[in-house]
This record gives sequence, C-alpha cells and structure tokens, in this order.
Amino acid sequence: MSDALNDPTLISSPATAAALDEDLVLDIRDISVLRNGRALLDHVSWQVEVDERWILLGPNGAGKTTLMSIAAAMLFPSTGTVRIAGETLGRTDVRELRTAVGLSSAAFAHRIPGEEKVIDLVISAGYNVLGRWKEEYDAGDRGRALEILEGVGALHLVDQSWQTLSEGERKRVLIARALMTDPEMLLLDEPGAGLDLGGREDLVAMLSVMAEDPDAPAMVLVTHHVEEIPPGFTHGLILDEGQVVAQGLLDDVMTAENLTRAYHQPITLQVEDGRYFARRAPRTARSRRRS
Repeated sequence: MSDALNDPTLISSPATAAALDEDLVLDIRDISVLRNGRALLDHVSWQVEVDERWILLGPNGAGKTTLMSIAAAMLFPSTGTVRIAGETLGRTDVRELRTAVGLSSAAFAHRIPGEEKVIDLVISAGYNVLGRWKEEYDAGDRGRALEILEGVGALHLVDQSWQTLSEGERKRVLIARALMTDPEMLLLDEPGAGLDLGGREDLVAMLSVMAEDPDAPAMVLVTHHVEEIPPGFTHGLILDEGQVVAQGLLDDVMTAENLTRAYHQPITLQVEDGRYFARRAPRTARSRRRS
C-alpha cells in the first residue's frame, strides 16, 4: 500500500488524491457494526489496492464474515464509510456495485440446484441469477465461461452437473463463477474448508498462480489456517473481537506475536518455501510442573 494512503500529509493536490482513489478498489474508513449492543466490528479501517492480494485471518467470532459482507456490498456498517470500486456504499445502486465484486462462498454453494450444469452455473453469474431457466446465452458468454474454467483448471467439468462434483471441483467452479463478471475484487470466503490434503494443496497452487497474474483482480482470501495461505499473497489483516490486531505487508503481519495475541494462546510460526505453518507452543517443563 502506498505511503500516501497512510499519511494524508503526502497528498499534496486533488490530482494526487484522485490518482490514489483510482488505485483503491476497497476503501473502508472507521466502520463499526453494532448488533444488540455488541460491536461485531469496532472502528475498523482497511484499504485494498487493485494489485494487492490479502489474507483475512482471525479466530471464530473475530468479525471476518461481517467484514467480508461489507466488502461484498451485502451489509451496511452502523457507522463509518465504505467505498467499493470508487462508489460509496449507500449512495449508489447496490445491485450495480455488487457486480464489481466476485464472491466465492461455501454458504452460496447450498443454494445451487443439484442438476445445474457447470457451464450454466458460471454463465448465469453474468446475469445475476442462479439456476438457468429461460435465459438465452450467446456465444460470447460461453466463450468467456470456457476461458475462465480453463484458467482455474476446471474446463473438463463443463458439462457435468453440480451434484456430481467433488468438493475440490466445486471450489474451482465457484471461483470461476465469481470471475465471470470481470470483477475488480475477488473475495474468497474459506475456499479450503472441507477439502482433504490433496484438494487443499491443489487449491493453494491454483490461487498462487492467480496471485502472480498481473491481470487478476484484487484478491481477499479468508482462512482459519495459515497453511492455506498461497505464495504470492502480499498483505494480511488479522482480526480479533471485531478489532484489527495487525494489518499491512504479509511478512510484517504474520508473526508468532500477532497470532498469539489474536488467538489468546502461545503460537509458534514457521515459514518454509513461502508457506506458513503454525501450532500451539509446547508447554515448558516448568509450566507442566505447575499444572
């Protein structure tokens, strides 16, 4: 993220400010979300630029789902401002705003008809519908869908029905659907959930390739497991109890100290070949004697 975004004194002219705005696909400023007297998010600020790949991490109940819902224009904050693709949430047609965001979520998967063909599932995203009925898709729609499916390694699934796909295949197809509208930002909500070891590694490899693609949209990946962070991701945001524990460049954010603070237990962290591995720190002999 540019220094000017972190230091307003560096914005010396309206032209400079406008240029910075063009680089921001998501601009969240001091938002809070209040429900029944409880703050699901508490004064959170977060900016995502067009070429950044973010990891969103935190324990259960940290506020990750709430923050993703706001980034997807599915939820309005109680206070604060949100700009998505240059438009202010609450001051523009939210249906059009949502087309700038591609969302892949396991919650969405449960709504897909079992007999839906993969090609129709992907194409229908461009029409903001789920479940093909009487829509007429042209050759351009099909060509784009095939290109995207090939890019995520799912071209061979094009004529299969949703109910026949494995969990790993479903993850790839959902990502392809999220890319169909040519979004400016791709939100991936726990894409590794439910995958076995082989499926997880295939997914990590695919996302790593996407992260290195300069033509790919800005990306935000939500995960519970640091082992699922693909090489090539650039930034990280750790939440706990609705507040930001740390955010910034991934190497600065992903530390044992920050994970220990967020998860409220001693965490050790190792990095091997660009991959992160975390576990609870072993108890010392002294602490075992005390217990």
